[in-house]
Amino acid sequence: MHNKYRGEISAKLDGQDCRLCLSLGALAELETAFGEEDMIALASRFETGRLKASDAIRVIGAGLRGAGHDVSDEAVAAMRSDDGAGGYVAIVVRLLEATFGSSESDVAKEANNSDAPREEGRTAPFPGTT
Repeated sequence: MHNKYRGEISAKLDGQDCRLCLSLGALAELETAFGEEDMIALASRFETGRLKASDAIRVIGAGLRGAGHDVSDEAVAAMRSDDGAGGYVAIVVRLLEATFGSSESDVAKEANNSDAPREEGRTAPFPGTT
């Protein structure tokens, strides 16, 4: 089971439920893979909304490794999503949103609908996110 407050998501790949998380090490891996200077530049790269298949492989692979799975990008490239190409894109989008945050209204809406305990007056799962 995933913990959204740690930036984790669940996804189905090759018929298996998998946990993914872009840990600090996974983010460093992506900075290097994409030749970005820092996490802000990495986030900006994905804000464009353009995603190559090789980008999806790298992000999903880093997310799996960040959650503790021992898997190569080559193995990720051979994995299947129940929803085809759109499924891969959805996994990447959800993972990036879990990592870098979503809009204030989405976070507040989800927090108000959640039974999970939270700090008084704090709706964002990470300091500094909106």
